[in-house]
Amino acid sequence: MTSIDPDTPPTDTPETSGAPPRRIPVAQAMRGAARQLGELLGTAPEAVSAMQPTPDGWVADVEVVELVRVPETMTIMATYRVTLDSQGQLLGYERQHRYARGQLDRGR
Repeated sequence: MTSIDPDTPPTDTPETSGAPPRRIPVAQAMRGAARQLGELLGTAPEAVSAMQPTPDGWVADVEVVELVRVPETMTIMATYRVTLDSQGQLLGYERQHRYARGQLDRGR
């Protein structure tokens, strides 16, 4: 009978087998996209409005409050496109557009 040392990595991990690392689950990627963007912008994101897998990871659209106004329907929001690697690490972000919170989609 053999014992397994918890400090010894398994011999068939993606890192040692040459296979690409497994993609994290979508829910974990969504939380990571919002958290990491919020840290960079210094604000708490409102929502993740889109999430798509890519060959190398994930792309998410994250909604963020940019300028608080009264009434709340005039608060300025922004959609940021966030690119994550397969392990959920932020690779880049870009603001896609700004809009008033109360604004409806009108074909952009």
